[in-house]
Amino acid sequence: MAIMMTSEAAGLTPDLYKNIAAVIEPRMQVAPGFILHTAHATPDGMRIVEFWESKAESDRFFAQHIRPNLPPGIHPKRKIQELEGMYGSRLNGELGLVAGS
Repeated sequence: MAIMMTSEAAGLTPDLYKNIAAVIEPRMQVAPGFILHTAHATPDGMRIVEFWESKAESDRFFAQHIRPNLPPGIHPKRKIQELEGMYGSRLNGELGLVAGS
């Protein structure tokens, strides 16, 4: 089932985020199940919102690629929400609609 992952990363500055993203983005683009990544600054750090085809694929990518590249002291609080549907005219081809399984 498609999921939305929201991560609150207190202490992560936009500059630190950009450094991590430069390393992670090429890997994420080809990661199984990856759909979309967004990020923005908050008063406490950064908020990341991602969409994945499954929780397992999101968790696996986080464990293998994100966690090892986090600066010391940065411990994102991740929340997973299963989605009933996802619509988007600019999503990649067959993912214009992702419905729950």
